[in-house]
Amino acid sequence: MLALRLTRGAQPAVQLRRLLVAAASAGTGFLLLCALGYAMSHDSPAAALLRLAWCAPPLAATVHFAVAVARTDPGTKPRPGLAAVGLGPIRLMAVSATTTALSCTLGSTLALLFFLHLRGDLTGMPFDGAASEFLAAGSPLPVPATLTLLTLVPGIASVMVAWALRPKELGPTAARGKGRAYVRFGTYGRTVARETFGAYGRFGTHLRRSERGNAEANGHPRPEGGTPQAGDPARPPAPTPGQAPTDWTEAVAEPAPPADSGRARPLSPRKPPAGLPWGIAVLTAGLAVEAYAGRTTTGTAVTMPAALPTGTAGVVVGWLLTALGLALAAPGLTHLCGRILQTARPGALRLLAGRVLMEEAVRVGRPLGIVCAVTSAAYAMAPLSDHAATPPFGPLTALGVTLVTGCTVATLLTAAVEAKHARADTTAALLRLGAPTAMLRSAAALRAGILLAFFGPLTLIVAELAALPLAR
Repeated sequence: MLALRLTRGAQPAVQLRRLLVAAASAGTGFLLLCALGYAMSHDSPAAALLRLAWCAPPLAATVHFAVAVARTDPGTKPRPGLAAVGLGPIRLMAVSATTTALSCTLGSTLALLFFLHLRGDLTGMPFDGAASEFLAAGSPLPVPATLTLLTLVPGIASVMVAWALRPKELGPTAARGKGRAYVRFGTYGRTVARETFGAYGRFGTHLRRSERGNAEANGHPRPEGGTPQAGDPARPPAPTPGQAPTDWTEAVAEPAPPADSGRARPLSPRKPPAGLPWGIAVLTAGLAVEAYAGRTTTGTAVTMPAALPTGTAGVVVGWLLTALGLALAAPGLTHLCGRILQTARPGALRLLAGRVLMEEAVRVGRPLGIVCAVTSAAYAMAPLSDHAATPPFGPLTALGVTLVTGCTVATLLTAAVEAKHARADTTAALLRLGAPTAMLRSAAALRAGILLAFFGPLTLIVAELAALPLAR
């Protein structure tokens, strides 16, 4: 009930993203049901299994998009006071998973209705029974298999949302190793060495008591302004004005707050993501597998509803490795783009754009790498369609390509929205300091421009290398 209330009371932009998730779930569910209809109307288990396997890329793209939408949902973010009424991080995670399951279930229901309409089981609308022969309209539809296929998208998407939004709390050991330690007088430091008891007693002046009160409390009375007695503790002479203190204990104990003490801190560049070398290695391996498998490929088209010819399975494996390599290397390359923006004596505009790009390297770079992989794969399939005897792009193939492309682009745009929400405090601090709005827009345009200038040629190069063995 709480998930329904949050879903109904969301903003229009959030509702639009949820409707897009429902549409993607409907397309993926329809492809799964079409694979079931093909298996019912043909006596070829291998071809039916292959059609079901071709539904994996749309399924993965839909789940990835659903997770990205759940991460940007403002209704399920932790807010002050929610834990007091029982809405802690675990409950909010469950609400997000339930909301995603509701959206995907709506899409699966629409897919079932459209599938039954094309089979001819539902009448009264245009195109009744348009694909009755292909979808085995004369055979009864198996209910267990249908429900199993329709629950794949809601089940996997809700589980992945729960995994992505799980509470990430540090344990006692990690907190001691990574936390900030407090040393003498509340000053900040990185050491966790234990202080001796006498170290605290020697520096009692931080309590701001009077000299007489200190002396009487310690049992050493002396007249105000008098000279120290024999039993008084030794005190070094006070430094003259302009003279540095002779002992570090006489310095003013007014420590500067750390950078992460709750105030609006400037953007600090993160370390480069660790996946860049692995991504380049996997990308190179994928291109090598494609080049080796292309020797046995005869130019037969690789389409979703058709079986794989001899030698083309290696090409598909090479495409998968290439896509994985681009997804792993894209965060590091995005971080590198931020570094490039800050070279050669940068001004305020390039410095701001570069720091933001380095800060968002992982959040934006991974969806950008997946978009580059999908674009390069679509570009590499063009030579195959030229050599094919039959048109390779049928209705189901076009639907699958549209789903994968649309979900990856929508995921990238959703990640950009998430990054904008993540730096909302920094943007507000810059505006309070007097930064013009035009400069922030120019910084955003500069980030988009350098990403397009860097990843555009990279995608074309990878696509040309991937299509070269298949164009022979």
